[in-house]
Amino acid sequence: MPKHGRKYLESLKEIDRDRLYEPREALELAKKVAKANFDETIEVHMRLGIDPRKAEQQIRGAVVLPAGLGKTVRILVFAEGDAARIAEQAGADIVASDEIIEKIEKEGFTDFDIAIAVPEMMRKIGRLGRVLGPRGLMPSPKSGTLVQMEDLPRVIEEARAGRVEYRNDRTGNLHVPIGKASFEVDDLLANFATVMDAIRRARPPSVKGAYVRKLVVAPTMGPGIKVDPNLALMLEAPK
Repeated sequence: MPKHGRKYLESLKEIDRDRLYEPREALELAKKVAKANFDETIEVHMRLGIDPRKAEQQIRGAVVLPAGLGKTVRILVFAEGDAARIAEQAGADIVASDEIIEKIEKEGFTDFDIAIAVPEMMRKIGRLGRVLGPRGLMPSPKSGTLVQMEDLPRVIEEARAGRVEYRNDRTGNLHVPIGKASFEVDDLLANFATVMDAIRRARPPSVKGAYVRKLVVAPTMGPGIKVDPNLALMLEAPK
């Protein structure tokens, strides 16, 4: 058993471990038990009733959080020529040249939070999958990060505003950040509702029984708070 610090143990006393909280109350409690000396991220963790071995039951996508993520996002774009100029004008932090591509491949350079690419660049960056793939940074159509040149400004703007990707792991779990402990509860709830709405819509037709089997919200350094999955799936994303 891992040993926890004093603040964690104090926070644990404030949570009823046997209770399924309603979403707003869980988020209020997550803010309260975020006691680290930095602005902790509030995260959503869920166990899905999918078979991650089946391709048709993979859950993957992206959403733009209405209240943002509360962090500075470093954006890299794989582009050349006109696409590179558009990416620079749209505010990309890094426009990946051949030198940057080689640095990623040979040195494992990943000093960025999101990577976007135009289709023409896949011939050059396909070999970067072993570096970027495990970190969730490889551009792809499913995550909305492989886009046409004319879509670059919109996708870069969304990434800056609070675009987050979600993808189940090999055990059928899914983890998504929804903001900072310093956020107002209404903002956290709006982000949470947006994520849950996207997960609900992504349910594969072949999944039988409970879709979201377990749902927890937690600050980075604090204990998890169980949320009633049925109530969470009923939340509607802000218009």
